[in-house]
Amino acid sequence: MNGFWNVLRRDLRLALAGGGEVLTLVLFFIIVGAMVPFAVGPDKALLARIAPGIVWIAAFLAMLLGLDRLLRPDREDGTLALYRLADTPLAAILAAKVIGHWLTSALPLILASPFLALILGMDGPTLGRTLLSLALGTPALAAFGTFGAAVTVALRRGGLLAPILIAPLSVPVLIFGVGAIAPLGGPDQASAAMLFLAALSLMALALSPFVAALAIVWGEE
Repeated sequence: MNGFWNVLRRDLRLALAGGGEVLTLVLFFIIVGAMVPFAVGPDKALLARIAPGIVWIAAFLAMLLGLDRLLRPDREDGTLALYRLADTPLAAILAAKVIGHWLTSALPLILASPFLALILGMDGPTLGRTLLSLALGTPALAAFGTFGAAVTVALRRGGLLAPILIAPLSVPVLIFGVGAIAPLGGPDQASAAMLFLAALSLMALALSPFVAALAIVWGEE
């Protein structure tokens, strides 16, 4: 268990030491959302209708920016090989990677969401549902991202392939995330979408460390 916490602390320390990466993710998230009003025009009704989709797409794209630094630096400096020889199971180490990825990629986006909501003209209740849906759904995106990074870490241009690999897996998260913010069927549909988001995240968090560990072992053989 000490290995798990040591890996998590190491990843957080490295991410905070290079604080520009976190700031880049947040700025990219806000800029993507801020560009949409220029493209669709100043129609407030239209912006309110598409705002949930904008937030989720911006969050998804921003989290993709951090995938290449998730495992590749560890492989290049030999740390990943040491992880395979450590007493701590590789799946536990990758679970720490998932949590670290969420804390350094998704949590800053959730905290920055009110700024994007202000740009898109969201009201208070919609902002509340947005924050809750992001908190429930982004762990699944972090888990999928870790899996994609593990599958492609041994490939020469894996950083380009990982987003393509995880995009289809992330579609249900985006669908339920938008449905939780702007339900067409009323509050009951919003509650159901929230539950589906939580279920997807729990399932992805439970399975991704083991699948990613297998991908790394097979990729290195």
